[in-house]
Amino acid sequence: MITFRYRFNFINFTDYCMPTFLFDQTIFGPVNSRRLGISLGINLLPNDSKLCSFDCIYCECGWNPEKGTVKAILPARIEVKKMLREKLTEMKSSGELPDVITFAGNGEPTMHPAFAAIIDDTLLIRNELCPGARIAVLSNSTMLHKPAVVAALKKIDDNILKLDSGFVETIRILDQPVGRFDLQTVINNIKQFDGQLILQTMFIRGQFEDHTIDNTTEKELKAWIEVLQQIRPRLVMIYTIARDTPANDLQKVSTEELETIAERVVKETGLEVQVNG
Repeated sequence: MITFRYRFNFINFTDYCMPTFLFDQTIFGPVNSRRLGISLGINLLPNDSKLCSFDCIYCECGWNPEKGTVKAILPARIEVKKMLREKLTEMKSSGELPDVITFAGNGEPTMHPAFAAIIDDTLLIRNELCPGARIAVLSNSTMLHKPAVVAALKKIDDNILKLDSGFVETIRILDQPVGRFDLQTVINNIKQFDGQLILQTMFIRGQFEDHTIDNTTEKELKAWIEVLQQIRPRLVMIYTIARDTPANDLQKVSTEELETIAERVVKETGLEVQVNG
């Protein structure tokens, strides 16, 4: 196991919390993902708390740990490798192999110090036991200043990177970055992949503290589409909330509205769009 300490600055959110959940295993599922198919999950974060460079107001895992210093225990590379091999061997024996092996879980997977090495292990095991399965990583794009993370993400099948707005002010409300966040730097880092990525955006409305939230307005969509034109991802994945969120007063965007947004993206950019209502 890997143990280290991390410190965040927090707002007191206790007055507006809703039920959320944490992944309590390193290897979890398989689950039927609305975006990816039959997915076997890998959680490189703690099994009893979040570890993330964002504190999204819509995160299904809830808020980052409470104010103070938290001891975070991460699974060691050798443990992940052993557990993944055992699980895929079991699934192969039962004839139920996954469509995709997905790095997700309780926070930002690329924060694990052995992330790049674990990706290499996963590729080897996948090629041996289930060569038809894709490997996906769900990332919030904040660790792309690390060359090893970028190199690892270039090796996988589905490099899924988050970008919820073309405005840093909106990202600060929706995603609550921990520490310094520069939007243009993140965009430039995403452009390192030369379009070989899936860009994922959460559309949402509601109230949070004294802010009115709606990243579907004309102003928001225009700025977001301009960013899409810069990045030119191979796929744009748009979705809305489907589970409980830690903040109250958040609302889903209808599937019909998401489809209208998708049609606009296709018309203005020619990019492929996947809608997950």
